[in-house]
Amino acid sequence: MGRSMSLVSEPTQLEKVSSPVTVFDKRPNRYFQVFREGSNLYQSEYELGPDGREIFRDTQKIEYAVGSGVNGTSYIVRRGDFLFEAPLTYYSRKNAWDLSPGYELENYVFSRPILAGCVACHSGFARPVPEGNGQFRDPPFGELAIGCENCHGPGQLHVVERMRGAPVSDSVDQTIVNPAKLPGWLADNICMYCHQTGDTRVLQPGKDYSDFRPGTPLDNTLAIFSAPFSRQSLPADPLLQHYTMMILSKCYRQDGGRLSCITCHNPHEQPSRSEVPVYYRARCLACHKSYSCKLPLVRRLTRTPADDCTVCHMPKQNLKLISHASLTNHRIIIYEGERYPEAAFRQTTPQLPDLIHINAIPGAETLPIKPLVLFQAYGELMRYHPNYGARFREQLDQVARIEPDNVYVLSALARKILLEGTTEANLEATRYLSRSIELGSKLIPDYELLADLLSRSGQIAEAIKILKRAVELAPYSGQPYDALAHAYFCAHQYSASLRVVRKGLELFPGDPSLRLLQRRLEQLGSH
Repeated sequence: MGRSMSLVSEPTQLEKVSSPVTVFDKRPNRYFQVFREGSNLYQSEYELGPDGREIFRDTQKIEYAVGSGVNGTSYIVRRGDFLFEAPLTYYSRKNAWDLSPGYELENYVFSRPILAGCVACHSGFARPVPEGNGQFRDPPFGELAIGCENCHGPGQLHVVERMRGAPVSDSVDQTIVNPAKLPGWLADNICMYCHQTGDTRVLQPGKDYSDFRPGTPLDNTLAIFSAPFSRQSLPADPLLQHYTMMILSKCYRQDGGRLSCITCHNPHEQPSRSEVPVYYRARCLACHKSYSCKLPLVRRLTRTPADDCTVCHMPKQNLKLISHASLTNHRIIIYEGERYPEAAFRQTTPQLPDLIHINAIPGAETLPIKPLVLFQAYGELMRYHPNYGARFREQLDQVARIEPDNVYVLSALARKILLEGTTEANLEATRYLSRSIELGSKLIPDYELLADLLSRSGQIAEAIKILKRAVELAPYSGQPYDALAHAYFCAHQYSASLRVVRKGLELFPGDPSLRLLQRRLEQLGSH
């Protein structure tokens, strides 16, 4: 964790690029390159024409490296006050560069924003602007890598008390959080903040990611939900599902839940790759006996690595969402192919029959969940599980009565009524979106949708105003430039359209829509 983020000027980062490395992605017909100049790293996107000449090249300086390097290292570029993921990642297992996670599905180039919910777990103290579309304060990080306070809470009182030699009145120093002295579930909540995603994570109303304090229930800040699974659709990917897999282990269930993350993991120790088998075998033998293993010692010693408990009982799985990477599955099994316990299929409650509330506070599992939290959870889940659509619409109707001026609610209401496909529905959706933007919404898709509705109703000047605001909010996102340039074009304001196109191409020289519009405008100008 202490190596979760670093500056790229560190030798361990620079040595990964002894010479330029180029990766070709045939889908968008783009080349991506990482290269080094002195103590700086850069990444480029470029395209070649049929004659082999460069059509364009977009080069950005790398500012930060993200990841300890166990599976790999991704990189961040800074554009003004905004941070974005770079398109190439270094994969340790493959010992090579390739497209960053997600880029094999879509070419985000240098416009995939670093979001608060992600960077909170990769840095010690991030300083994102709320709902800022990747915008950060200056400097973006108060502390780069994960530090002491991420697990132990604010340390100022502890430092003051210890510096003045104040006596510890209890067996536990109350001025600092010691996870080992917490109830197991509260200690696990600290780990779950970053190591348990579920299918969706929703901030509690009025909360931010920086509000979580170790030693307090994570659910007070952040609710984690998962879709229930069946024997016909079992979890296929262990990516950040450590807690949910651990509690389905026989070790956990037969130990009365006393097994916790820190039973096996000590955040203050980092065994080397060669030390890992012996290190974790010692953790297993703290509860088990060597003779408990049914596999003869002679056979265990012939394996690589030798006599490693995790090879059989916690095997690694390749990740579906991250290429060239694998993670340990934290469901401790007795034998390969061991079936899930029946408890795995009975994790819902009568109050919440279609969702697993993973981090519900023990003893409070049946308490009602805030309607706005459920509304956001169903909305997120619906993108991947269409069967949640009815529950989302039901929850939308409820929160619309409770919080009619919530920008997310107004956005959802607009999209719901547009399904009616009538002129009246378009007018109502326009009112919803206008109200949302009036209340300060920073949801760029809402600006684009409102502009489209205004344009279709003949209010092109109003649409242009809305899109200009979108460009101001997301100055390093290509879509608002494209929409604004086309709006000017439709209004026959060709000079203004060309100015926007040229500005957009300065920032996004590979944008195909802007390049096409530029050719049309230049042809008009030549006539």
